[in-house]
Amino acid sequence: MQRRRAFVHRISTGAPDDVAGLEQAFAEGRIDAGSVVAILGKTEGNGLVNDWTRALAARALRDAIARHAGPKVADEACLVMSGGTEGGLAPHVTVFEVRPDDGPERAGALAIGRARTADLPPEHLGRSSQVGAVAVAVRAAMRDAGILEPDDVHFVQVKCPLLTGERIAEARGRGADCVTSDALKSMGLSRAAASLGVAFALGEVEAVPDTAVGHDLAAFSTRASASAGVELAGHEVVVMGRGRGWSGPLRIDHATMADALDVEPVRAALARLGLAAVGQLAPGQRSRLKAMLAKAEAPSCGRLRGFRHTMLVDSDLSATRHARAFAAGALGSIVGHAEIYVSGGAEHQGPDGGGPVAIIAEEEGEHV
Repeated sequence: MQRRRAFVHRISTGAPDDVAGLEQAFAEGRIDAGSVVAILGKTEGNGLVNDWTRALAARALRDAIARHAGPKVADEACLVMSGGTEGGLAPHVTVFEVRPDDGPERAGALAIGRARTADLPPEHLGRSSQVGAVAVAVRAAMRDAGILEPDDVHFVQVKCPLLTGERIAEARGRGADCVTSDALKSMGLSRAAASLGVAFALGEVEAVPDTAVGHDLAAFSTRASASAGVELAGHEVVVMGRGRGWSGPLRIDHATMADALDVEPVRAALARLGLAAVGQLAPGQRSRLKAMLAKAEAPSCGRLRGFRHTMLVDSDLSATRHARAFAAGALGSIVGHAEIYVSGGAEHQGPDGGGPVAIIAEEEGEHV
């Protein structure tokens, strides 16, 4: 059986449509455009409904891949752009490749799979119909990755849609009722349903009724990351874990932060990957860290470890923007840089006020 090998490349960007670093990697042969299966990016927009930087970045990336590998590869690549680089968060993209490999299968090697759903009818957003659609896609992505057991999944990234005035009007024209008429609220409800879909697929929750979506905070996934945007109508799902038939030195692990100050589980996950450090990672260790992927959320109770916070009552900045900057600072203090994929809005993604963190690292003594 042909082995597969995953490659992960982190590339800094100077603007949402900056693909110069990616183009250079293509030209130098460091990245094979035809092998790109997904790109996760942080863009410097507001991360809200009107964040045009997500669509601009996705278009620029898709065009770059198409120039080098053709439109089919570009259209099949999952391009998940997360808006908002508040505080010290560094705009960047993380490119995931899957190439055929003749090397031996290596236990624990990083496995990557992907899947898509059909376009979601607007009236299904934020309801159990969306939960079910995402769950089916997660299982399909697991099969694509050769991951047989849910426990071998360490991170699931979902790009999900939101409601716009046009989509709501279209549904109403058919006599259908949407879960909300507020586009901003629909972002949270879409992330919530998508995340519960991951949780259901991985056996972390049982049947999910409509009333649980966005409300039952005790139901969550420890491995889901969902980002909503206007730039699509269906879902893109990328699963990362440990599967059969993979080679290479990349490994993945995950942790769950109880709140934005709860960094010890992250340190423990780093240590399991051979990156133990009392303080920040030393430069040599830091070079082995290929990606850190995290979710961030302001505690809904208005308090963090007993002390009042104002993230939820700031009329100037959305709470998701505060949470991204806060979590990035905490995580960056461990790894020594802030080129981290931190996505805000963690509805059902980890416990209330916390969130999942995934870490991809190279084994010691290996070079990708």
